[in-house]
Amino acid sequence: MKANDLLTSLGLPGRDLAELPDSEKRFPDGALYRVEIPSVEGPRVLEAVLDEAEKRSIQLHRISQGSGIMLQTDAEILEMCAMARESNLELSLFVGPRASWETGATVISGAGKTLGAQHRGQDQLAYALEDVLRGVSLGLRGVLVADAGLLRVLRDLKKNGDLPPDLVVKVSVQLAVANAAAIQVMEDLGADTYNVPTDLSLAQLAAIRAVADVPLDVYVEAPDDFGGFVRHYETPELVRVAAPVFVKFGLRNAPNIYPSGTHLEATAVALGRERVRRAEIGLSILERYFPDAETTERGVNFPGIPVEYAKERA
Repeated sequence: MKANDLLTSLGLPGRDLAELPDSEKRFPDGALYRVEIPSVEGPRVLEAVLDEAEKRSIQLHRISQGSGIMLQTDAEILEMCAMARESNLELSLFVGPRASWETGATVISGAGKTLGAQHRGQDQLAYALEDVLRGVSLGLRGVLVADAGLLRVLRDLKKNGDLPPDLVVKVSVQLAVANAAAIQVMEDLGADTYNVPTDLSLAQLAAIRAVADVPLDVYVEAPDDFGGFVRHYETPELVRVAAPVFVKFGLRNAPNIYPSGTHLEATAVALGRERVRRAEIGLSILERYFPDAETTERGVNFPGIPVEYAKERA
């Protein structure tokens, strides 16, 4: 097709790469992959995840959370930052509020569900930015966003010196752009790491990796509301073709507990421990079929690890 040639002339793959070429790209330390546990909703859940990872000898690199900065107290954020810093973990907390928690009706319509994690109107965009400013003031150095406008704002504020240059901006799976050209746009808007949709094939991921430089966050097991896919046996190929990649262990057949809180803490703790167990299963498959795949070793510093809280900075 003429379109294939035109895409190639723009520096993009003209098609999905069914031949699944090896990715030559790496994390700065040479690692092909890192491990992420999502939906770590608060200090007690993080405590349980770290305990389970220690018991199972699982090296974690990133912890992410979905309920948002706005629904945690300062003390809870400080505790999570301290635990992540002591464990050399990137901590990524979701920004709020979001359209699905507001008064608009579009998000409950059949065609409007993709709006749910974006920021509706300038007031909500300002609230979301305030969420980021509060988190950063408490030492947080990783935020999870699902809105292209906020992504651009954070990029420009980092350039201007209004936000720390080492703030890691992770784009949520809920933004859902799904091809190489669109992910290049996300990079241009300031994405430091991008969570691809959960159903992309290896060939589609290979085409994205051909032009994208940022790490890709890939669900090896996806929550039910994101498809419920269990792709553990694809882990070796995912790492080979998509490196640098965050191998992300969600959990199928689990309740959606967003927004979480102390009323759901016991459930959130149990889910967190099971996600680490799933990580042990998935990583054992990776070790079995791709034993040479290198990961980031314990003790290596990398962006997104919280800094120590300084009251004068806040």
